[in-house]
Amino acid sequence: MIKRCFSVLTVMGALSLPAAAQSLAPGNETILEQELRADLFFLASDELQGRLSETPENRIAAAFIRSRFERLGLEPMGPDGSYYQPYRLMRARLGSANELELIREDKTTLSGQLGESFFPHTFSASGSVEAGLVFAGYGISAPKLSHDDFGSRALRGQIVLVLDHEPGEKDPESIFDGVVTSEYSRNLRKAIYAQRAGATGILFVTDIHNHPGPSNFSRLASRSWPDPPRRIPRYTLASWAEAVRIPAIQISTALAETLVSSTGRTLEELAHDAETVGGIEPVLVPSLLIRLTTSVERQSVDDRNVVAGIIGSDPQLKNEWVIVCAHYDHDGADGARVFNGADDDGSGTVALLQIAEAYALAARNGERPKRSVLFAAWNSEERGLLGAWAYAENPLVPLEQTVATLNMDMIGRNEEVRLGGGRRFRGLELQTAESNKNAVNIMGYSYSADLKRAVEEANRSSELELKMRYDNNPSNLLRRSDQWPFLQKAVPSLFFHTGLHPDYHTEFDVPERIEYAKLERIARLVHQMSWDLANNESRPGFDKPNQAAATAPQINPDQN
Repeated sequence: MIKRCFSVLTVMGALSLPAAAQSLAPGNETILEQELRADLFFLASDELQGRLSETPENRIAAAFIRSRFERLGLEPMGPDGSYYQPYRLMRARLGSANELELIREDKTTLSGQLGESFFPHTFSASGSVEAGLVFAGYGISAPKLSHDDFGSRALRGQIVLVLDHEPGEKDPESIFDGVVTSEYSRNLRKAIYAQRAGATGILFVTDIHNHPGPSNFSRLASRSWPDPPRRIPRYTLASWAEAVRIPAIQISTALAETLVSSTGRTLEELAHDAETVGGIEPVLVPSLLIRLTTSVERQSVDDRNVVAGIIGSDPQLKNEWVIVCAHYDHDGADGARVFNGADDDGSGTVALLQIAEAYALAARNGERPKRSVLFAAWNSEERGLLGAWAYAENPLVPLEQTVATLNMDMIGRNEEVRLGGGRRFRGLELQTAESNKNAVNIMGYSYSADLKRAVEEANRSSELELKMRYDNNPSNLLRRSDQWPFLQKAVPSLFFHTGLHPDYHTEFDVPERIEYAKLERIARLVHQMSWDLANNESRPGFDKPNQAAATAPQINPDQN
């Protein structure tokens, strides 16, 4: 047996599966609940201490997956014949010199107070700058969506003030992914956009017209730079952080009101103007200089995905790939409390191993798919989908040759949302586990009608209830797992997910509570679908929805 990650399946156009794809995928019957159980009781055991990134137990989990891939005889897909894809994370520490001064036309100065009116973002570069100020709406540059807040040359050499989030945040018809928070709203991306436009620094403030009411800025600052540091550090990709070369800070709404007062307009008035279709014309803030110093100490951390493949049998189609994936990390342990992560995402990881084994056994019997299949176990999903993002930014096989991604995350329980569940369940309707006992949520369906039809066809033997309801939902579930980076790269991708439940991200997510018979059926479904996609003559299409977030650019400091 071996663990597999299923993630990327290349797109198929106007999908109509031929007769050859109607039969049961070879090896499908070898995916068994008792083997899933055996693997999961190891991966989600107390001994593996929750598989937190940057821990020995996380490395043990990776080695376990690697050994299974190797024993199955799968192709190593990492650099230099390795089963690992290395990449680097970055964590930050607040330095000693962080200062903000406002210099008025009459030379009087006002100093901001660190932690009370400003703080640097963890992705900020260190440095000092003195420049004028320009308000630039939401700070989004999305030419393919005909939106650009940075179109004016007025930004060059200036510090820019931008709003958090995005236009049309609560509008289901917004071009920015409806009510799902789009990639364009990521503040790190906005810093890159500003940098490309020639800005020398960037200030962020909450969009008060969407988030009115009093705010506790000092609490926000302490969450960003807690003292003492939190148990789990905040990470980003090192390549992303290193792309940011300008100071980037968050400021309080009170300070922002002071900054923009010389424009003759309030912050709220400017924020409403930022909703302008196509982007705002930047507004120069007169009679004001900003003197800004940031000090953020960056520390690089090695991390890795586990990757293996099976090479297709067709001379031409073998150069195209389907990715099946899951993430193997979780939230570690806090003293005697172990966050075992049996469902999240031990369930997807053991399903990946069983799917990989089914392919390996079929290949030994002379039955290989026409296309190639990549099995990927991502790391650091809980830290921000960072393993999947590392792959999407630096893929082992070209994304243009990736037909699709099938991602499994939390596929071992029944969705259950209780009254008073808290922010983790925001946007989800109250529902019982019993009402979802035969259900699996499918997400990403609105990005590819072909994949939607393909999963419905593959479900012919599993007979699960496929629920397609969360692609445009304020829960943000669509962007909370590893298919998201691939959707941003226009790769047709689906997310298989049996739903959140009260044990989600608690010490009670243990292997004893997994529905193994249901887990077996979902693993068989994903295996069947991946086989169908790997053998179909055509590729699934990517139907760019009206929210079209898939055009978000790669973070590259030198890209103009």
